[in-house]
Amino acid sequence: MKARRIISVVVAALVGIVIGMGVFGVSYAHLPSYFGEDPATCANCHAMQDHYDAWLRGPHARAATCNDCHVPHDNVIRQYAVKAEDGVLHAYKFTVGDYPTNIVIRDKNRDIANAACLSCHDLMTFPMRYTVEQTGEDIQCTRCHSNIGHQK
Repeated sequence: MKARRIISVVVAALVGIVIGMGVFGVSYAHLPSYFGEDPATCANCHAMQDHYDAWLRGPHARAATCNDCHVPHDNVIRQYAVKAEDGVLHAYKFTVGDYPTNIVIRDKNRDIANAACLSCHDLMTFPMRYTVEQTGEDIQCTRCHSNIGHQK
């Protein structure tokens, strides 16, 4: 009976520690703010401060938020799936200190940003897209406009 009581206390303590760490982590990371649209949220992590500052200097600061460019526009489930995947990856890299000096966008996220460019600038890019579709090529907006979203 005494062993059972000790095991119960240890299990309760471990559960309490896990819940406490979870609550602390959610609070420390400002997790609820990531469900919104405020671009300042992206600067919650010091590794993204330079990107946020560069966005503020660029022309899109007056026209688009981070989500407008970096989250898919096609449906809300995919939007939150991408935000969750990126959030977990950022949290992991931040926690283990694995952020490179120069953060580079992943191909998947570049494709999302490219689709956002083409969506927002639909009329402007129509003649180019029509021509490129005839040749089977792929338009990559950031090939020529790499600094437009985050002004260096």
